[in-house]
Amino acid sequence: MRFGGFIFKKWNTPEEWAQAAIEAGYSAVYFPVDHTAPQKVIDGHKQAAKEADLVICEIGVWNNVLDSDPVKREANIQRAIHQLELADYVGANCCVNIAGSYSEQWDGPHRDNLTQRAFEDIVLTTQRIIDAAGPKNTAYSLEPMPWMYPDTADSYLRLIKAIDRKGFAAHLDPVNIISSPQLYYRNGEVIREWFDKLGSSIRSCHAKDITLSGRLTVHLDECRPGLGQLDYETYLKCMTRLDDRACMMLEHMTEETDYIEATKHIKGLAQKLGIKL
Repeated sequence: MRFGGFIFKKWNTPEEWAQAAIEAGYSAVYFPVDHTAPQKVIDGHKQAAKEADLVICEIGVWNNVLDSDPVKREANIQRAIHQLELADYVGANCCVNIAGSYSEQWDGPHRDNLTQRAFEDIVLTTQRIIDAAGPKNTAYSLEPMPWMYPDTADSYLRLIKAIDRKGFAAHLDPVNIISSPQLYYRNGEVIREWFDKLGSSIRSCHAKDITLSGRLTVHLDECRPGLGQLDYETYLKCMTRLDDRACMMLEHMTEETDYIEATKHIKGLAQKLGIKL
């Protein structure tokens, strides 16, 4: 099991980037450049990660491949294809995106996002991306979201079956699927369900935390790991079922101090549980 997050220290060379990751306590990294970077830069970071024994966990796409504007949608699909090709070239665990939304907000809610129409659109679009890139060393994966597919372990399983591609795998972000008080108070059970049902198809996991406030109606907010109620003990134990390349990656914090404290919290709990990160 590997652990990583965002690197704040400035670097001038790929070797300095890899050293900064190690100094931050990471054994996994986000790849720091996209497919538009010069080949020499891509190769340099690929080699530096290999020499430092850093797993390249994710390469992100982070756009809306279901955009209602056909020109934007096509451009977003092309970027997804190229990012997946890059992930395959550098041997990343996965290339991650959201499934897509019909909302004007690229990742926002829409009344049609959880319909059969959306499901079929996601399947066809994902198949197109994977078939165009032809990955052999990585997989395309979709980040779970509260208001689009995949929003449950079962909907992820349905997508895996319908997409029916070797180059498709699972990604898990437990905070994104905790969308009610019921799920909040039994989030450990929810985490176990995802690992029980998706198992070794999980290539990457995000690490953040969540709090439920007393304001009406329901307010669920992200926070730094250790400041919320996510069952990290269950989360870490479940991750030990995966192979050594599976990663837990910190995200969505803006301050370096938050990454430092989150790393201390997760690593401290892992040590207490006898789990090597």
